[in-house]
Amino acid sequence: MSANLVELVQSAGIVGAGGAGFPTHVKINCTVDTVIVNCAECEPLLRVDQQLMALETVKILTALQAVMDHTQAKEGIVGLKKSYKPAIEALNKELPAFPGIRMHQLKSFYPAGDEQVLVYETTKRIVPEGGIPLNVGALVINVETLLNIYDILIDNIPVTDTYLTLTGEVKNKITTKVPLGITVREALELAGGTTIDDYVVINGGPMMGKIVDLESTITKTTKGLIVLPKDHSLILSKTKSIKETMKMAGMACMQCNYCTELCPRYALGHNLQPHKLMRIAAYGSTCDTTTQATNAFLCCACGLCQYACVMDLQPWKFNTMLKQELGSKGIKNPHHNAPTATEPFREGKQFDVHRLISRLGLTKYDLPAPMVETDKTFTKVNLLLSQHIGAPAMAVVKVGDQVERGQLVADIPDGKLSAKVFASISGKIITVDSEKITIEA
Repeated sequence: MSANLVELVQSAGIVGAGGAGFPTHVKINCTVDTVIVNCAECEPLLRVDQQLMALETVKILTALQAVMDHTQAKEGIVGLKKSYKPAIEALNKELPAFPGIRMHQLKSFYPAGDEQVLVYETTKRIVPEGGIPLNVGALVINVETLLNIYDILIDNIPVTDTYLTLTGEVKNKITTKVPLGITVREALELAGGTTIDDYVVINGGPMMGKIVDLESTITKTTKGLIVLPKDHSLILSKTKSIKETMKMAGMACMQCNYCTELCPRYALGHNLQPHKLMRIAAYGSTCDTTTQATNAFLCCACGLCQYACVMDLQPWKFNTMLKQELGSKGIKNPHHNAPTATEPFREGKQFDVHRLISRLGLTKYDLPAPMVETDKTFTKVNLLLSQHIGAPAMAVVKVGDQVERGQLVADIPDGKLSAKVFASISGKIITVDSEKITIEA
């Protein structure tokens, strides 16, 4: 089966379900010695991966073994937090049947699910600056991505749905499976609706998620929706303009270097020192010969620096702006050092997830969101042609066509990095444009 795995995965429209949506058929087309399953759920409040690992253990391990066979990996590692007791119990029961796979339990810190952090935690290998796990012989793959691989490998089912956690100011905190292309509003209704009227929705986790409109669309990479009051401190932080961020950086940064001390990339030995980059806002210079504006390319925008800062400044947002400015001028990351050692006392500086949740003002929402099945029938979906990194998929249907759930509606353009899109409900094509395909039952 594994010899044809790349073609099978490509035929199913599978992309990374836990990050930016890199097409999986390209990612697994490699040779590595280690495949790591990311079950560490980087973001607070999200519950998808740990529950899938507990409920679909054999399917996930079967798919992992197939990826290992294809990539010639000698070892598979499931990385998850020690607090994920049901998942750990399920793995302990099933792992004896998979002798090449082991479990690695991590402390509950943020960002344990960052792939470079996960690679180091599980293998003690340091991914080079600006690099990827492949540079150190590893492949990191998400739990739901593996479940999607199992579905096409065993049952010939392409990607038509996604799992997401619905939490925050909702009546019922749940995790559930929904068809791709429904709206955020429809998804929230599955949780019984909201408990307040004046609210904002974050698509993703509280740290790296984005504020979205109620009519925006659920895609292959949606892992959670968090409903918060409009005046919540996290929402005010996310909506703070870069102009205000720069002004505050210039006025209030005391160069204490707490942001650097807690930066997960700096801890891995990368030359990223956010406190020095913050000097650019005040002095137009880093005042340092070993640091320049391009070091911002090494920032993963995890946001932890802000919650290390006693002045509530936002080095990550400033770094994002620097990356955008440099990129607009055609400047690419020139930093590719390969550290041989992490920072001393790295482990002692890891930021506890529950402490972070408290700092975010989210303790009241840190509650179970059990996996439930919903019997809701959806009558309309908007399938985005770009649900992944790379070029948009190309529609292969036209207005008026009748399609069945699971039918191909958009294909990969010739020679492009992209992913196929499939109908998530049966119905009639009512719209085809450059951004989406709309199906109505």
